[in-house]
Amino acid sequence: MAARAKSSPSRSPGLVVLVLVAIALSASQAGCAGIINNNPELRWKLFSLFGAPKICPEMLKRGVPIRLADRAPAIGRFFPMQCSYTTDGNRQVLAVNIAGTGYAYMSPAKRVGFSLTASVEYRPDFVMAGDDIYIWAKLNRVIDGPRFQIGYVENPILDVAANVPGVGSIANFLGQQVVSNVMTQGFTVIHNDATGDDFTLGNLYPPSRPHHPFQIVGTDRFTFANESVDVQGGERDYLGPFEITSAGQALYLTMSLSGPAVDVMIVDKANGDAWRDAYQTGKPLGPPYGPVLGGAPLQPGPVQNTRYPLPPGMYYVVIDNTAFAGTVAPTGSFFGALGGGTTASVSYVAQLAN
Repeated sequence: MAARAKSSPSRSPGLVVLVLVAIALSASQAGCAGIINNNPELRWKLFSLFGAPKICPEMLKRGVPIRLADRAPAIGRFFPMQCSYTTDGNRQVLAVNIAGTGYAYMSPAKRVGFSLTASVEYRPDFVMAGDDIYIWAKLNRVIDGPRFQIGYVENPILDVAANVPGVGSIANFLGQQVVSNVMTQGFTVIHNDATGDDFTLGNLYPPSRPHHPFQIVGTDRFTFANESVDVQGGERDYLGPFEITSAGQALYLTMSLSGPAVDVMIVDKANGDAWRDAYQTGKPLGPPYGPVLGGAPLQPGPVQNTRYPLPPGMYYVVIDNTAFAGTVAPTGSFFGALGGGTTASVSYVAQLAN
């Protein structure tokens, strides 16, 4: 089950949080944990043979939350769309090249759509600790970028090239300060075959765990995400996509809300990709381009637990705080029509189980 925790919101794992998550699948079968832990050459060989090829497939599966500060709620997402990697056995480093698009909300610009490319070199390592495997990526160097380009700004009167007090230009702040800061901290992946993968910025060592808005106790569910997000009035957040891998499985959502009611809608990946692209490129807000496969209004108050049986596939969970989709309009129809309203602060856990 998921129980409400008295901890701060989950931390962002950075632009490459979705890499290295399957190293343990081969390492756990390679022999005694003590032998692996005490042999850096063996750890590198296991990583380069079994972990590195899984980096890009895992990275391309899911969006990455963007935060203005460590442990702050997510204000947007970056979605990797292209990925490649190289390993250097002599130096024992991994270079990851990524390109993608995303969106973020930042006052006074409001919603900002962007594209980004970057090449970053990490020095990876891991250690086996009981049922967990702690996988680290420490920044070695930034090879190129990040090359950050703004494609849409919701506030039409704002000159994003001009300085905003306390921030500087919006492009520089998001591209160089927020994104670069996330990338250069490195990250930790905690892999567990039974419960899924956990992520945090920086390097975390056994038995420490990241902070999350919910504690996961006594469950056999696989956890996709456990985080907090802020969705402004007139805005959306596209969580996932999350993968249902076989028939009979279901997506479990545990959610709590502070602020106005919002719509939660589940759509398939093809529908969600088109809907998200329209959102981050500034096309008129509207309903999804295909059927809504699940979801309901999320009301403030007690934690809501819902099971959504879905056929195998990839699915977005969309939190909608607009008057243009679903049944809920933010702060009344007047503010909803103007794209304004009150911030909805949502904490959620997305899990997979039968």
